[in-house]
Amino acid sequence: MVATARARGLAAYIKDGCALDYHEEFAAVFSNAALHWMTQPEQVLQGVYATLKPGGRFVAEFGGAGNIAALVEAMAYVFSQHPSWGEFVNPWYFPEPDTYQQLLEQAGFKVNYIRLTPRPTPLTSGISKWLEIFAEGIVRHLPSTQKTVFLQEVGERLRPLLYSEDNGWTADYVRLRVYASKRD
Repeated sequence: MVATARARGLAAYIKDGCALDYHEEFAAVFSNAALHWMTQPEQVLQGVYATLKPGGRFVAEFGGAGNIAALVEAMAYVFSQHPSWGEFVNPWYFPEPDTYQQLLEQAGFKVNYIRLTPRPTPLTSGISKWLEIFAEGIVRHLPSTQKTVFLQEVGERLRPLLYSEDNGWTADYVRLRVYASKRD
C-alpha cells in the first residue's frame, strides 16, 4: 500500500504506532483494523494525540472485547493440548469500550462516540486460510508438521461454532468504533 501511494505521488511512510514523532501536523488520523495489533495503547494514543492539530479528529475501528473470542479460545485450547509447543500467547488487544474511553480521555481526547459492534464476517477462503494469515505469529516457532496439526485441530474445535452448510465459515468479529477529538 505504501508503494502504491508513493507511485501516485503521495508521501507515505511506515511508522511504529507506539513511536509516532509528529507534532500537530494533521487534522485527522484514521485507523482501520490496526489498533488491536498494538498492545501498548497508551503509547499509541499519546502519539496520535500529539500528531493532531488542535480540534483534530481521531476515527478508528478495530477489534474490541469479544472479537474472535471463539478463535482465540480454540487456539489457546489446542496449545494447551500440546505442551511441547510452549505457551499460547495472544498477540491482540481487544478492549472494552469503557476501558478504551478512559485511555482516550487520559491522553487528552474528548470522546464523541465509542461503540462495540458485532460484525460476523464470512471467511470465503475458509478458517485454515484465516489462521495461516492472522495466526502466523502465534505458530511461527512451530515446524510445519505441528502447524498442520494446529490448523486441523483448531478447525475441528471451531466447526460447530463458526461453520454452517448454508453460510460456510464465519469469523466472530466484534469491532470497537471510535470518534474522538483533540481539544482546541
